Amino acid sequence: MKPVQDYIRTIPDFPNEGIMFRDVTTLFADPRGFRMAVDQLIYPFLDQRIDKVVGLEARGFILGGAVAHQLGVGFVPIRKKGKLPAATYAQDYSLEYGQATVEIHQDALEAGERVLLVDDLLATGGTARAGVKLIERLGAEVAGTAFVVDLPDLGGRSVLTELGLFVHCLCDFSGH
Repeated sequence: MKPVQDYIRTIPDFPNEGIMFRDVTTLFADPRGFRMAVDQLIYPFLDQRIDKVVGLEARGFILGGAVAHQLGVGFVPIRKKGKLPAATYAQDYSLEYGQATVEIHQDALEAGERVLLVDDLLATGGTARAGVKLIERLGAEVAGTAFVVDLPDLGGRSVLTELGLFVHCLCDFSGH
């Protein structure tokens, strides 16, 4: 069986010149690759208590739902500002050129729950860090983080490990 990174398509100069976009939709489209990725994402957490999986918009929803299903727990989305219908908490984070905001429903997690944070790609760590802050604001504990792709040159892993978090990535690609 081929490794996870072999299922991921690279698109040069998207969305901007000089960027090598790592497209995980080709991984999702392959039933063996997708199952393998989900199984590998949950492996380090099988002996831990995980109460909920939180997925970051948007590809984190696809992975997070599958991971939650495999673990037999609920799924909670963290969405871009203005997309959730009930009362939310918001967290701003920095982008390369500006700011963005993500939100979580105020009743999405209970104090003391252990949460696995899932997304497709770890770059600068800004979105994941914002997600961690929202999870902790609800009184839940981040048991760990899981990503398919790490872009180590952008430093996201160190952002999360400096918060004391376990970071699990299936593969990495150098560059941007």
